Amino acid sequence: MKLAMKYIILYVRNVEETMHFYRDVLQLPVKMQVDTYVEFDTGMTTLSFNTRESVRQDIGLDVAENLMASSTFEIGFVVEDVVAMIEHLRQQQVVIAKEPVVKPWGQTVAYITDPDGHFIEICSAI
Repeated sequence: MKLAMKYIILYVRNVEETMHFYRDVLQLPVKMQVDTYVEFDTGMTTLSFNTRESVRQDIGLDVAENLMASSTFEIGFVVEDVVAMIEHLRQQQVVIAKEPVVKPWGQTVAYITDPDGHFIEICSAI
């Protein structure tokens, strides 16, 4: 049996804030929206979000309301110029969690956070 990563869904507290961040600041195209569920076109894997409340009500998963972030995973985006992207995001008032650094294997890596505190890696291709 072969598994293929198709999508990631983030649970968020505020649709408008999250939509502004991913659509307007990161400039990801909206692929689909149904009520509080939104999908962004990011290439082969779809990035989605839904409110914690909707996930509890519609799906029945026990998602805690007071959780603001998870430090157990990150989302990664590859860009041609990490430094330029971080400077652009800084001017958009995005929280820069880690400034760009060149790793021993040659990749440039930086980290930002979204409105719910999810870690987002901005990196060069390996």
